[in-house]
Order: sequence, then C-alpha cells, then structure tokens
Amino acid sequence: MKISSLLSSKQLYVLLSALVLIAGMVFVVFRLGPLAPVKITTIRVENKTLTHSIFGIGVLEAQQTWLLGPLSAGRVLHIDAKVGQHVKAGQLLAEMDPLDLDQRLASQEAALAKAFSYLDNAQAQNEDAQSRQSVAALNLARQKELARQNFISQGALEIREQELISTHAALKITKANLASAAQDIQKIQADKQAALLQRNSMRLVAPADAVVISRDAEAGSTVVAGQAVLRLAQPNSLWVKMRVDQGRSQGLAIGVPAQIVLRSNPHQSLNGKVVRVEWQSDAVTEERIAQVAFDQLPPNLSMGEMAEVTLSLKPSTPALSVPQASVQQYQGRTGVWKVDGKQLTFSDVIWGAYSHDGWVQVVSGLKQGDEVLVYSEKTIKATTRFQIVDALIKKPQS
Repeated sequence: MKISSLLSSKQLYVLLSALVLIAGMVFVVFRLGPLAPVKITTIRVENKTLTHSIFGIGVLEAQQTWLLGPLSAGRVLHIDAKVGQHVKAGQLLAEMDPLDLDQRLASQEAALAKAFSYLDNAQAQNEDAQSRQSVAALNLARQKELARQNFISQGALEIREQELISTHAALKITKANLASAAQDIQKIQADKQAALLQRNSMRLVAPADAVVISRDAEAGSTVVAGQAVLRLAQPNSLWVKMRVDQGRSQGLAIGVPAQIVLRSNPHQSLNGKVVRVEWQSDAVTEERIAQVAFDQLPPNLSMGEMAEVTLSLKPSTPALSVPQASVQQYQGRTGVWKVDGKQLTFSDVIWGAYSHDGWVQVVSGLKQGDEVLVYSEKTIKATTRFQIVDALIKKPQS
C-alpha cells in the first residue's frame, strides 16, 4: 500500500508539473509570443484648429543662367575663365579659332574699295551722259529753228534728233550702271557685316556680372553650333525649385511664406516666399512645381543643393482632425482603423489640409468621438487581436 501510494503521489506530481508547464507555455504564446495581442495606441476624433502647411523637397537653382557657345562649329582656341570665378559684363572669357574669317574680312574690305571705285566711275559716266544730253537738246533746238527758216535740210534735222535719242539711251545706261554699283556696295557691306558678326561670335564674352559654374569644353576641342563652352549663373538670383505632391498642394500660391532648411545646415530655418507657381505639373511624378525665393540670401550657397521647404498657410476654422500617423493604406484604400470595443474596422476617409505639426483634416468618413488607431506594433487586419496601451515604448523612470 505504501509503495503504490508513493507511486501515485509521484505520478500526480508529474501530472501537475506538466499541467503547470503547459499553462505557462500557453500563457507565453497567447500573451507574450506570436499569438499575443498586438499593442496599439488610439485617439478620439476631435475638432481642432489647424495651421495648414505644404511640405516639399526642392533643389537650389539660379533664376538667371547663360550658356556661352559659338554660333557655328569650330575649335576652341583658348579659355580664360575658371570655374567659380566672378566675371564682369563684357569680359572676354573664351575665344574660338576664327580660321579664315580674318582673311574673308580683308577680302570684303578690298571688294568694298573696288566697288566704290566702280561707283565713282559710274557717277562720272552719268554726269558725262547728262552733259551730252543737254548739248544734244540745245543743238536740236537750234537745228529746228534753222530748218524752219529753210537754212538746213530735213535730213540734217533728223540727224540731230537721232543724236538726242542716243544721249537719252546713254544716260539710261549710266544710271543703270550707277544703281548697279550702289547695289554691289550694299551687298558687299552686308557680307562684311555678316562676316564681322561671325568673327565677333568667336569671342565669348560675359553678358552680365555672373559666376562661372562649369567649363564644358577645353582648348583644342571641337564643338558644334550652339554647344555650351561655359555656363554662367547670376549668384544673387538663387531660389529653390520646389516639388509638391498634387494631392497636398491646395493653397499653393504666389506670396505664401516659406521656411527653407538646406541640406548643408539642417539646424537653421531660412525665411522665404513663393514667387512663381509653374502652370505645367509633372504628370509622371504627380507633382506641382513652384519657385521659392529667400527673403535674405544666405552666404556660401551651392547650386544643386537639396532643401526642405514648408509653406505656412492661414489657420483654418475648427474641424474634425486626426494625427497623420493614423492615416493608413489597406487593400488600395485610404482611411483609418476604427476601434469599436474589441473590433477593428477600416473606414475610408476623405482628407483635407495637412498641418505642419502632424495633423490632417477630416472631410468625411469619421464623426466626432470616433476612436481610431494611431500606432501599432505590427501590421494589422480586421481579425487581429489587439490591446490598447498608452504608449508602445515605455518611458524610462527617472
């Protein structure tokens, strides 16, 4: 009896130990393990006055830039400007090889001198023809008077008339030669002006006070017509080319104040304002484009630097609002997870404006007092078991 009783006690102890172990495992699995409820934080939908804001990413660009290059293909003779150099308006920065342009200009000069000689000759011939015509007209008048008095024959009178006709023809020829010589001069002068303009285009000069931002060719290299040899920018015209999500661009307009944070100095916020809103949006990225200027241009800026821009709009009237963190995407829909007792329901919501402090306005889909999910430990769905907590991460006790 004692032995069997002892065995029963041992079996009972083992059974109880197994039950305790199983219970502990079940507790761990359902309370702390993979089947434990997901911890979430929630908030009640409430009326709130939001200070609307628009956030975007931008790049520093120059409002005024110039690309300097030749009007025709050629070889770079020399470049006198360096990247980063400040240049003055009219300063010679580079020059192309003129090839035979100087010889062509000399040829045009010689042709122009010859054409003026022809013009002088045509002018002299014209004056001589006019004089001959005047003499022939006087002789004809005298012969007519003599013929009227029967002192000369009719044949002699006809000879004088023919002489006058000949002088008329000669005068027309000299006038034509004079006009032709003048046209030749005009043509040669136009050709010379064209060659001179082409020669001057070989000299690349600064169109305004600017900074050289790049050299796209070097001495000895060949460039085509219109290809940039130097790129210049106006250093006092830097602004931020800002891109804004079209869905959050409501209120974007000229004059809206902005806060600009440069990538090179993330701890300083610079004041600015929107000075241009582009008519053409980016259809690929679904973004609107705006230009934001600095109220006071900071020193040591670099083109191409990234910047974060926040536009501050006027405060709105009180409206239903929730934290932006509660906005979720579920099965291609946008909305929030509503908490109703122990149930989770995804509700579609139409959103309004966003504020710079992390709130978003509710247009429709929620009512005041609704409890919505803000943060969760894991991705959830309608059947997820959850536990509402004050915070997902406990603050350390001081």
